[in-house]
Amino acid sequence: MDGSRRVTAGDETLGIATHEDDVSEILRLADLYVTDVAESDFIEWQGGGPDDWPGLSEHHEES
Repeated sequence: MDGSRRVTAGDETLGIATHEDDVSEILRLADLYVTDVAESDFIEWQGGGPDDWPGLSEHHEES
């Protein structure tokens, strides 16, 4: 498991996120504007919350 997450709308895969910011961008590109993905009722987090990206958080912090 690499820590990435699939972002979906219904049965459609919109993209793969490796960080909370990716979720925002994927939703924006799909014309689904969410100002705060961590607090939105629109988003259902599975496998952990918006701050839980096992194996990826260290990499993203270095960027």
